Amino acid sequence: MTAALLRSALRRSAAASYMSIRAFASPPGQQRKVAILGAAGGIGQPLSLLMKLNPMVSHLSLYDIAGTPGVAADVSHINTRSEVKGYAGEDQLGAALEGSDLVIIPAGVPRKPGMTRDDLFEINAGIVKSLSEAIAKYCPNALVNMISNPVNSTVPIAAEVFKSKGVYDERRLFGVTTLDVVRARTFYAGKANVNVADVDVPVIGGHAGITILPLFSQATPSANLSADEITALTKRTQDGGTEVVEAKAGKGSATLSMAYAGALFADACLKGLNGVPNVVECAFVQSTVTELPFFASKVKLGKNGVEEVLGFGSLSDYEKQGLEALKTELKSSIEKGVKWHANSKNPKINSVYEPIKPTFRPLSPHLPIYKPQTSSTVSITNRVSAVILTAVPLSYAFLTLKVGPMCLANESVYQAMYYSAKLGPIALQVTAIATVYHLVHGLHDLYQMFRP
Repeated sequence: MTAALLRSALRRSAAASYMSIRAFASPPGQQRKVAILGAAGGIGQPLSLLMKLNPMVSHLSLYDIAGTPGVAADVSHINTRSEVKGYAGEDQLGAALEGSDLVIIPAGVPRKPGMTRDDLFEINAGIVKSLSEAIAKYCPNALVNMISNPVNSTVPIAAEVFKSKGVYDERRLFGVTTLDVVRARTFYAGKANVNVADVDVPVIGGHAGITILPLFSQATPSANLSADEITALTKRTQDGGTEVVEAKAGKGSATLSMAYAGALFADACLKGLNGVPNVVECAFVQSTVTELPFFASKVKLGKNGVEEVLGFGSLSDYEKQGLEALKTELKSSIEKGVKWHANSKNPKINSVYEPIKPTFRPLSPHLPIYKPQTSSTVSITNRVSAVILTAVPLSYAFLTLKVGPMCLANESVYQAMYYSAKLGPIALQVTAIATVYHLVHGLHDLYQMFRP
């Protein structure tokens, strides 16, 4: 019964409620390979399950830095069409991507309490850049569905990577904003007291905070809601992610609903690839419907990805105000992604530390790890600082018994390492001194724990 409901949900489109399995089954001999990058994470695992249930998928490739073989083995036992293979580690990324028609990227870390958007951006930007480079090399013609946040910046980063590799096709790159649509439909149905399966609400703009603009004036079926109710629904849709984080007491984010939304949008992309007509969904894409280079609106999907970027129609006065209000923040986020990519090609860091190319760590809260340079020009003081910063965090973690996967090392130390790498050798040495303090503090904790 549950499997039947899941299959049915995956077949819903923006314009229809439920349709038969035959309507979206692949033609005989149709082969579609879907790769999920970050498949062992909180979004990746349920997304892998949902894509295994999709009859249009013939090959399901699950990649992550670790843990994927187990996920793949588990999912592979489900009696549906697709063949499942798991790949772990950067050396297997190419094999995971080769021949893919659709690549879905939920890899990265979720935003946690106390983490700023800048913190989240710095971690996930490197992950997206690394994965996009691999896509450009191994499956440049694949459709790419970007889930990694902040989507308003990670999509421009991916676009810049593809441009630098000479493989950019704006029709094939999507920021997945479907969760905003799913939330808007759900909240609207509850307030309007209508069947949620019959509801459609376009959502335009971006995929964060006020850049999310649900067009409740265009919602179907229509309902006579007050201005206050529309304002409250808009605010709740914009803050849906925060609502989940707070409900989980800071111990998780919107993983299950995001996986569902990601599966819905992936299903729409596969329909388009297979020639199903009139497939329309909202997505964050390169666009000319506003003066911004990227914008979320309804798009018509086809065999090459985006067939047409649709306008957003007539707006209410409230929505017009929201549209103007979101443009500044959305423009800033887009430019931030573009500038980050430009700086990543010509780093200005003059420090003993050089970032390793970041890769996804399942459920990991930590910042990218750093390794010492080997240049002979590095001073003895900086070498000593490098050794301290490399060895002490793990020692501290062991001494304080913080050896679980969620706290392998002290996050504040890694954060200090990250900023010291930008500020230069003096900051590095100061950070080393602070790190020694952490070690002494850990020894004191150990003493307090075991003293008679």
